[in-house]
Amino acid sequence: MGRGKIVIQRIDNTTSRQVTFSKRRNGLLKKAKELAILCDAEVGLIIFSSTGKLYEFSSNSMRAIIDRYNEMKEEHHNLMSPMSEVKFWQREIASLRQQLHYLQENHRQLLGEELSGLSIKDLTNLENQLEMSLKGVRKQKEQILTDEIRELNQKGNLIHQENIELYKKVSEQGCGSEPNGGVQATHAISKGYDVHAPISLQLSQPQTQKSVTSTSVMQLGLQLH
Repeated sequence: MGRGKIVIQRIDNTTSRQVTFSKRRNGLLKKAKELAILCDAEVGLIIFSSTGKLYEFSSNSMRAIIDRYNEMKEEHHNLMSPMSEVKFWQREIASLRQQLHYLQENHRQLLGEELSGLSIKDLTNLENQLEMSLKGVRKQKEQILTDEIRELNQKGNLIHQENIELYKKVSEQGCGSEPNGGVQATHAISKGYDVHAPISLQLSQPQTQKSVTSTSVMQLGLQLH
């Protein structure tokens, strides 16, 4: 047989009421302790019996828990106040304006403007920041040029293969029709040009920088191997 439902109302019998209080009090204290241990929660439980006896449990100092509760309660009450909400958003707006002003000032300094009030340390930090940014720009630029050269080399190799096939066809037709056939086809070779040599594009190294502010020049060289 299962337990029947208990009507939630005051128990009139004094003895039954005391027994029920004792059982449920112990169960409630046990649950509070388990909640604090299992969930790492800060729990404070205070119970006054009908006779005025005090029973309590706290995972930490009961005074600290009560103080924290009062602070949270007051803060929640202040947030619910329209005047407090207005003051909160005013502080947020002032903070955002300050951040915007700082970003605008930093942007102007990166452009080389409004540098008169900066110290040597500030100027050095700004210079280092600009050099790091310039290195990133150069690296990205070099990567793009390298990718373009790779693509041009691939296209050049395809064209080179087509030239070899055309050279073979012209040579075969020239040799079959005339004794001196293929003279025009081999004219390029007689001048020192090797049609079988692939074309390779390479990215030359940047010139040596003579000063901090000098800009390296990337040169694109066409070399025949």
